[in-house]
Amino acid sequence: MTKASRISALVSALLLGSATLAVAATEGEYGNLCAEGLALGKDIATDCSVNAVIDGKTYCFGNEQAKAIFLKHPEENLAKAEATYASKKQ
Repeated sequence: MTKASRISALVSALLLGSATLAVAATEGEYGNLCAEGLALGKDIATDCSVNAVIDGKTYCFGNEQAKAIFLKHPEENLAKAEATYASKKQ
């Protein structure tokens, strides 16, 4: 392996590692539970790689479909999610 190949491989590995770290570092409301799941009364853990920012807060979703459904009626769904999350914290 040439020096240029090793450097290229190292740079690629560092970039991939940085991208993975950035995704893993996303912290959402409700302890990274799926906001749509909470709106439906369910606890669904996520890695928050699918998320949306609403009024400056990050909300996590289990997948793109859950996000799309939630965003059709965000105010109503936020109220439901908040109520479910608050009831589980007690």
